[in-house]
Amino acid sequence: MPSKSQLRKSLRKLRREHVLAQPDMVRGLLFNTPPRPLVSMIDASATIGLYHAAEFEAPTTGYARFFHEAGHKIALPHFADETAAMEFRVHTDPHGQTDLEPGHFGLVQPSQNAELISPAILFVPLLGFTKRFERLGQGGGHYDRWLAKHPETTAIGLAWDVQLCEELPVEPHDMKLSGVITPTRMYGLD
Repeated sequence: MPSKSQLRKSLRKLRREHVLAQPDMVRGLLFNTPPRPLVSMIDASATIGLYHAAEFEAPTTGYARFFHEAGHKIALPHFADETAAMEFRVHTDPHGQTDLEPGHFGLVQPSQNAELISPAILFVPLLGFTKRFERLGQGGGHYDRWLAKHPETTAIGLAWDVQLCEELPVEPHDMKLSGVITPTRMYGLD
């Protein structure tokens, strides 16, 4: 089996090629609203954690808007500095994103003054996943460490279909997901 770094390189390339092959109109329709069966499983008072998608990641803006309009608090990752643990802060403007500012690792994030909060449902980015809900992330371990400290949180991956892998190298610190959503399937959320 290839190493995690080799897999990351090949999965980034595969994901980029897949996204670029999608017509803009098709890409614009994907991940706009969460699947109805998933929505029915989420408590009306649950805080929803998302990520601000980087280029070629499964987009989250549509989900943020959907859940915000449904009355949920939305949380995004926040890093006080490059050595700080990831935390989540409230994102109050998913339509205009006026409450976000440049953060570390090339991300945008809520300000340091935004309310600190722990999501009950957390949608996580990934490079690869398996049908056993194993996840290969970017390599920083931020989500694995956060999820290890918050085992009550339901973690759901968002991915393109091409990111499904037969197997991934798994280490003891790698946290499993509760499920994965792609444009065509829901894995483990029925």
